[in-house]
Amino acid sequence: MCGICGYSSDKGISDEALRDMNDTMYHRGPDDSGLWQEQDVHGAVGLAQRRLSVFDLSSAGHQPMFSEDGKTVVVYNGEIYNFRELRKELERSGRRFASACDTEVLLAAWQEWGADCFRRFNGMFAVGLYERETGRLILARDRMGKKPLYYYQKGKDFVFASELKPIMKFPGFRKVINRRMVEKFLCSKYIEAPWSVFEDTWKMCPGTYLILENGKITLHTYWDIREKKAEGETHPLTFEKALEEMDTVLRDAVRCRLEADVPVGTFLSGGIDSTLVTAVAQQVAGQKVKSFSIGFYEKERNEAVYAEKIASHIGTQHRELYIGDQETLEMIKDLPYYYDEPFSDSSQLPTMLVSRMASEDITVALSGDGGDELYCGYQMYDWTYIAQRADWMGSIASHVPGMGFLEPKVPPELRAFLRNRNPDEKTQLFLSVMIEEADRLLGIKGHTVKLAQEKELKYKNWQERRMVLDMMTYLPDEVLAKTDRASMKYSLEVRCPLLDYRMVEQSFAIPHRYKYMRGDKKHILKALTYQYVPKELLDRPKKGFGVPLRKWLRTVLGPEIRKYADPVILKRQDIFVPAAVAELIRKQEKSDKIMYSSMLWSFYVFQRWYQMYIEDLW
Repeated sequence: MCGICGYSSDKGISDEALRDMNDTMYHRGPDDSGLWQEQDVHGAVGLAQRRLSVFDLSSAGHQPMFSEDGKTVVVYNGEIYNFRELRKELERSGRRFASACDTEVLLAAWQEWGADCFRRFNGMFAVGLYERETGRLILARDRMGKKPLYYYQKGKDFVFASELKPIMKFPGFRKVINRRMVEKFLCSKYIEAPWSVFEDTWKMCPGTYLILENGKITLHTYWDIREKKAEGETHPLTFEKALEEMDTVLRDAVRCRLEADVPVGTFLSGGIDSTLVTAVAQQVAGQKVKSFSIGFYEKERNEAVYAEKIASHIGTQHRELYIGDQETLEMIKDLPYYYDEPFSDSSQLPTMLVSRMASEDITVALSGDGGDELYCGYQMYDWTYIAQRADWMGSIASHVPGMGFLEPKVPPELRAFLRNRNPDEKTQLFLSVMIEEADRLLGIKGHTVKLAQEKELKYKNWQERRMVLDMMTYLPDEVLAKTDRASMKYSLEVRCPLLDYRMVEQSFAIPHRYKYMRGDKKHILKALTYQYVPKELLDRPKKGFGVPLRKWLRTVLGPEIRKYADPVILKRQDIFVPAAVAELIRKQEKSDKIMYSSMLWSFYVFQRWYQMYIEDLW
């Protein structure tokens, strides 16, 4: 696990400048660092990496790494879990290896198979490869987008990095905010790929690779969720066969993710997903697995007591940490630095805390990320189910004379149902409520905030459509980004067995009725989990992993909120409408609606980010 960065340009930069870029990611790789630069007929190129040693802790794993023939150079972040099998195959083809790490296998695989190697990798990765003879620079990101990868192109400058900080440090980079993305962020709490908060700066999409040659970019997709879903649906499984295959694939996914030359453990929240992963890990490991939980003093949001009971049943070496508001609030000051793009899912705070605790004992943690998207676990999927069956009501209401006059007087949630007329946006119904508020805050109207990808998803079942949409956007750009930044803050690598590409592809062969059965979300995943842990330990409402935002915004964060909402400064900043911000604060103080606290928190997070990276107006 590491942080990588690099550039290609018509002119080089100093080693010191490249080192400064690289060292902004010290937290991603405190064990080692390296850089390499070259200037030839193709122009100037530089690669750099910060290393967190997980496999082959020796200097043989140092990066940038050269191929055996010296023709290809790589910087790489991630893990290829099947690298040993690939290494044997490559050795049979005559390739020789000097280390025991997966980076060298990646290099040989690229030279042997070209871009087809990415389809052969089972893992999480962000890769930068440079071919010295051709002058081609190749970037690639793993199938599900577990590892982040940004790039910037302006004129003859091309820069890439695991985070935005190295790109911001590149000589000549200008931090111009992409104003269209501010509304997307306010409404969704994150910015989905391929966009970023800056102009001319992009995120690599999951399952893609990029080739830069002679200053021109070509983008290619090597793995597509929609294609894999279509393939899976051609061979539907029975419930019993699906359970059997899920168990087989998951056990192998967990087994290969337990392999490391450093201590490994699991996150155990007490929910279905983390319980299943931890239970399988305990069986597969053959020794006591270390598990970690965060507890809250407020009973209404504390699941640590359940996690402890589950850990006791499974037999893990369990550790828990109870946290109060003050400990969580102290993490806020770090958000802009480690989430160097505006990001406001407040569960990032407890995720940082559990990562900090785990990093004291282990270097690698297994998580349960992915279970909700693959097996229909979110409450939004209940609403999507209801919306599809009640859609006729909105259709009738849209033809009722005078309805347009009455619409503003009905509750926002009902208004979202009534306005849900666009066939290409059916599963994003509540986003329209957030758009209304964001439009007022920004003084704009008509921007495209809803996800355009939905129009490509023609599934008759709206739940399935929303699940695939989430896999394409929310999962990589919100869930996985949150975990990546929170864990890497403490140099902790997190692996996701449920997002092994074999689990994902196998899930598409499971009929949807087994995932959502008579209102029971994640039905088949629960059935598998109950084979490892008694149902009575898990059969309870989900509490989530959030923080008391409404209380904070009204109390301890109130003075800071008002500071960032100062009308004089807002006019100078020229992004937000002062009166609309003041009105949002009043609404949040009087109402318990989640939309108001969510929007105000996003405003606060954005202002802190702006203060750190753009201009300190306060």
